[in-house]
Amino acid sequence: MNTPDNYVIGVDYGTDSVRCIIADTANGNEIASAVYYYPQWKEGLYCDAANSQFRQHPQDYLDGLEDTIKRALLQAGPAVAAKIKGISVDTTGSTPVAVDRSGTPLALLPQFRDNPNAMFVLWKDHTAVQEAAEINEHAKSFDTNYLQFIGGIYSSEWFWAKLLRIMREDEKVRAATYSWVEHCDWIPFVLTGGKNADEMKRGICSAGHKALWSEQWGGFPPNEFFSSLDPLLEGFTSRLFTTVYTSDQAAGTLSAEWAERLGLSKDVVVGIGAFDAHMGAVGGQIEPYHLSKVMGTSTCDMLVAPPAEVQDTLVAGICGQVNGSIIPGMIGMEAGQSAFGDAYAWFRKVLAWPLQQILPSSSIVDASTAAKLIDETVDKIIPELSKQAANIPNDEDAPLAVDWFNGRRTPDANQELQGVITGLHLGTDAPAMFKAIVEATCFGAKAIVDRFNEQGIPVKGLIGMGGVAKKSPFIMQMMADIMNMPIRIHKSEQTCALGAAMFAATAAGIFNKVEEAMEAMGPGFDATYSPVPEQVSFYAKRYEKYKALGAFIENPAATKADTQQLQHA
Repeated sequence: MNTPDNYVIGVDYGTDSVRCIIADTANGNEIASAVYYYPQWKEGLYCDAANSQFRQHPQDYLDGLEDTIKRALLQAGPAVAAKIKGISVDTTGSTPVAVDRSGTPLALLPQFRDNPNAMFVLWKDHTAVQEAAEINEHAKSFDTNYLQFIGGIYSSEWFWAKLLRIMREDEKVRAATYSWVEHCDWIPFVLTGGKNADEMKRGICSAGHKALWSEQWGGFPPNEFFSSLDPLLEGFTSRLFTTVYTSDQAAGTLSAEWAERLGLSKDVVVGIGAFDAHMGAVGGQIEPYHLSKVMGTSTCDMLVAPPAEVQDTLVAGICGQVNGSIIPGMIGMEAGQSAFGDAYAWFRKVLAWPLQQILPSSSIVDASTAAKLIDETVDKIIPELSKQAANIPNDEDAPLAVDWFNGRRTPDANQELQGVITGLHLGTDAPAMFKAIVEATCFGAKAIVDRFNEQGIPVKGLIGMGGVAKKSPFIMQMMADIMNMPIRIHKSEQTCALGAAMFAATAAGIFNKVEEAMEAMGPGFDATYSPVPEQVSFYAKRYEKYKALGAFIENPAATKADTQQLQHA
């Protein structure tokens, strides 16, 4: 029951940092918040971008968890701390790690302290492209289509591909590995004092969307599916799990150790974890058939619909559709783009290169001034590019880009694809290139909407959340024009953390179901971008060119007819 003075904590693990909020369950008001940037990630340790290797150390996660909660509690004061009822956590995903029998990530053991293969394999790590291709080919040899609920294509960003890659690559890690665990499942296990990997409660979110778990075949595909793919996977499902839980359920209560570390009661309920976009969709007050777009470094596009209406409809090429994965009792569907804000950040990095490489050794300004100039200029690059790009007249023959700078997530996962910018000439400047990149990310978003519509799941509205949605009117207006559909921007700056807080309140029994928490704690929307008719018609023509260029890139051995179509598009 929701009585006055109940508070909950939502913890949101992002790509660069972890943030937590303390929320009032009566109205969702943010009482306090804190952010912790992963120090080892910030230094670029254990990553190799050129080879698409992105790893994160579990110690950063633990340090960030304790630091942010304690600082937020300090801000809120002891009266609020005494009335904390629940904690729920969301994380990036699929971001799994190898653990021993106790459920301890191997990188927390001295012998694996600096081994990237013993760390969390971040969502955007694409080192398992070959393994994903093998899974896709292998699945064709079975009568049951074990890929049917994940869009028909297994991705290198996901659970089994990453596991197989690590098992093949590192004999020592393979020998020490007992199980394979998603970040969103591990943190609740830690907070509740888990000491046995077999007792870890796993969420339907990660299991259904990334690990091939389905009610349809009673859990995982049979052992034969994995053992015949590679003998290294023989019997591995027996070391995973048989039961899954929705995020409105409790993983347990705070262990004595963590209650003491955080200064909280042992009665605080810890909810089942989920992916950031899934809880973010709830924090952003998702509605049936409205695509909830969490727009950050990448995008995750979430849609929910009643099972009775979805029935046997399967949408090909998305990141799964799972009963109960976003809102219990609804079919949760996930899609997204592997690079969204990351595409803009890459272009900013390219433009900032001379500043960062040359200015520090300037003979005109001292090192301290140079550092301040670099920081100030880098911070202003995207806002100024947006301002200038917005003033560029429409031109059907302007530079054109495809947004696969980090591969393609959906529709139809293919992480081997690469981005491209074409139509450049000696008069092309930075704002024109930036506009082309923004167009490409919006075109990629439209391709996702088109796929849902074409395959029988109508998209009736758009909800925008995340840093890009809140900070860039230029990008959001272009999104509305290209989609030819209004996009509402959610008020909250921290929709993922707020969604986690809503689930914490539900798991703690303050609300009977998460929809009640959404209604009570959701702040609503503070902006709507509506399509401009003349822009809609212009971008419709550009979108056709985008699709033609993308088809050409995906198939370099295009027929002469395809090439001619591209040239005359």
